[in-house]
Amino acid sequence: MATRTGRLPRLVAMAVLALLIVAAIVMLSASAGHAAPIDPVQPSDPSDPDSTGGDGLRVEINGPNGTPSSAIVTLIGITLLSVAPALLLMMTSFTKIFVVLAMTRNALALPSIPPNQVLAGLALFLSLFIMSPILADVNELGVQPYLDGNMTFSGAVDAASGPLRAFMLAHTREEDLALMTRAADAPNPASPEAVPILTLIPAFMISELRAAFIIGFVIFIPFLVIDLVVSAALMSMGMMMLPPVMISLPFKILLFVLVDGWGLIITSLVQSYQVS
Repeated sequence: MATRTGRLPRLVAMAVLALLIVAAIVMLSASAGHAAPIDPVQPSDPSDPDSTGGDGLRVEINGPNGTPSSAIVTLIGITLLSVAPALLLMMTSFTKIFVVLAMTRNALALPSIPPNQVLAGLALFLSLFIMSPILADVNELGVQPYLDGNMTFSGAVDAASGPLRAFMLAHTREEDLALMTRAADAPNPASPEAVPILTLIPAFMISELRAAFIIGFVIFIPFLVIDLVVSAALMSMGMMMLPPVMISLPFKILLFVLVDGWGLIITSLVQSYQVS
């Protein structure tokens, strides 16, 4: 039993020594393999990008049959979405409709009812309703020919801007066009169609704001009369500490509902954009 116990450490030591020898041999062979000399390779000459047989990177703008590629169409769509709020405010009826609705709310002495989100949504859909014929012409004259490959991008932009220019010119005063032309220190255009787009857009917005304030003034008059009558009645009864707005507000809402105020305002706004 003692002999077997004395042989066990010797066997373990011999096994460890054998493992160390094998590991040393493997490391020496690996270092020798890495140290082997490698002949340098000469760099190849650059290929001609104009050669038809090269493998260079190419970007194709047009797809099959001359139509624009899907990547270009996606890029143009994302760009239009990023500038859509500015186009909506500057080149459509949205600004005028929203200002009129906001002034109607203030005339009723309801500063937060309806909320801004409701007024903006109503103004947006009314603008789409009014601008639908113009948008249809833009799609027919510019967008579809470009997608079909029958028109270049610059030609499509010129063709699509035609209906928008006609719409803005029809609702822009000549005084506002002259104002912006003098502000830009530019010569007088030979015809309304020759007005630059950078002059037409601010002139159109000024005309829209002027028309919106005129409509708002007309809306304010009946509610102002109600406030005056209520104030005079309260003063005659000696109730000067009672706010007149608290008494006149129900009468304003009642009058607005009886005459179908929202319907009259929306009908007037839509009819103001109908060109005979």
